[in-house]
Amino acid sequence: MKAQNISRNTKSPEKVAFMSAIIPGLGQTYNKKYWKIPIIYAGLITSVYYIDDNNKKYLQYKNAYIMRIDNDPNTDDNFKEYTNNDLIILKDFYRRNREISILSFVLIYILNIVDASVDTYFFDYDISDDLSLHLIPISNPSKSYTVLSLSLNL
Repeated sequence: MKAQNISRNTKSPEKVAFMSAIIPGLGQTYNKKYWKIPIIYAGLITSVYYIDDNNKKYLQYKNAYIMRIDNDPNTDDNFKEYTNNDLIILKDFYRRNREISILSFVLIYILNIVDASVDTYFFDYDISDDLSLHLIPISNPSKSYTVLSLSLNL
């Protein structure tokens, strides 16, 4: 009897991870999971927007504080309504938000790579309709015990 040769379309998780590391979303394209690409780019673009916005505000309040404490009467900080302590609090607030935005960018970028790699592992994973578990009690009248039979179909 001749053995049946089953050819599976195997993909390399390492290759897909490298592709996603070079260009975010390329691994999802390779895995034919096109719907994930806009989600990845929305997360990355949103993170970049908040990195830029928080950085501008951080520098604005930092420079205002520096101008206020330099004892030069020719410099004006444009934030007369804030005290020195308020400027320090605002500067620290936007610096922290900038750092969180950078962290979110890095996490989304890493999740893009991990998602593509894990999805490649499961690309050929077959879940058929014949996945069942049957518990059948078997009773033997001549004996005084009952046996529990377990049948698992994969």
